[in-house]
Amino acid sequence: MSLSFLPDELNQAVGHLNYNFLTEVRLRKDKPVVVEYKGEYSYLGEFGICSSPERAVVARDIATVLNAATDGCIYAYTEQMKNGFITVGHGMRIGIAGEYVTENGRVNAVKNVTSLNVRIPHSILGCSDGICEKLFTVKIYSALIYSKPGLGKTTMLRDIARRLSMDKLRNVLVLDERNEISATDGYGEGFDLGFSDVVRCHNKLGAVSSAIRAMKPDVIITDELYGREDIEAVKYAYDCGITVIASSHITDREILKTMPFDYYIKLNSVGGAPEIYDKNFNSFSDSRLDYDAGDISFGK
Repeated sequence: MSLSFLPDELNQAVGHLNYNFLTEVRLRKDKPVVVEYKGEYSYLGEFGICSSPERAVVARDIATVLNAATDGCIYAYTEQMKNGFITVGHGMRIGIAGEYVTENGRVNAVKNVTSLNVRIPHSILGCSDGICEKLFTVKIYSALIYSKPGLGKTTMLRDIARRLSMDKLRNVLVLDERNEISATDGYGEGFDLGFSDVVRCHNKLGAVSSAIRAMKPDVIITDELYGREDIEAVKYAYDCGITVIASSHITDREILKTMPFDYYIKLNSVGGAPEIYDKNFNSFSDSRLDYDAGDISFGK
């Protein structure tokens, strides 16, 4: 994975960091560059993390960075930009702040871009071990992973897809609307999702019915449920007897309870232990599936 679209000074500075711990690079026009590194925000200096804004490298030409990230074809990303971000190579999401041009309440374009937030995706093998041992050993239960942004929901989904498709040999279909779970490039290379089948760059509701007929999945994995159509897609799969494992930024429990999931998994921090609740939001430790995870072996 490369950040080669960054200016040379920034690229060299980032090169002094351990990429495994880098999750965000924030560029604000004519302001010091800030990175999220090891779960904390810090200034980026010429030789890596530095303690003061005076020693930090400065973001200058934001438009040039955006143009480089899109290989000079920024107009091909116009529809994505209306959502406030674009997804470029390797599943890297770039959030965009600037002047939003609207018509009849709908965003038509973004111009005069002043800030970019480059979010770095990761694949961490084994990060879903605890969840898999608790929820996917006796049977595969439907589950929704939820948290505020940036706490590893998509990373968790990647590992679950890999394990269920390989260790449990289930037919796993990944609905990857923004090409962020698989991050497949033009050569067919991307993150390791095991033996999963992947449908990319199609909205969930439009893809789910045809994908179910064509691929006959046991499990559907998808990310970022939000609007009415996303929920309808999940309910359609549920009515077809398909187990769905998904993620969402929604944290309101009353809203979450209306969704057709057996369990809810809350992430509180990167690398922290998740909280698991049943459909009534009783703690997993109080549910009927409570057992000593040490007595079972996932995949056998």
